Amino acid sequence: QVQLVESGGGLVQAGGSLRLSCAASGRTSSSNYMAWFRQAPGKEREFVASLTWDGSGTYYADSVKGRFTIGRINAKNTVYLQMNSLKPEDTAVYYCVAASSYNWKAGSWGRGTQVTVSS
Repeated sequence: QVQLVESGGGLVQAGGSLRLSCAASGRTSSSNYMAWFRQAPGKEREFVASLTWDGSGTYYADSVKGRFTIGRINAKNTVYLQMNSLKPEDTAVYYCVAASSYNWKAGSWGRGTQVTVSS
């Protein structure tokens, strides 16, 4: 089992930046795939970005390409999401997930961190 703790959320004006972090602990060796999802009020949870610890694959949702960057700090078992040029529609609770494959539903999820972008 992997435990995940997200941090870095907050309130920011449109056009601003935030950096989210996800600290992983526990059986991290069993989870090579890491991702960020988000869920806005009244909407379904949606994929934002993912990567693998070995660097073999990085993917982004079309809505965040060119604005968000997912990265990892292997020595700290930490994955981050650098969010630039934020828009009000980026407002959501952001979740970190760790999995042994791209089957995110079967992975371990954090509790989420709130990001609010004001217009």
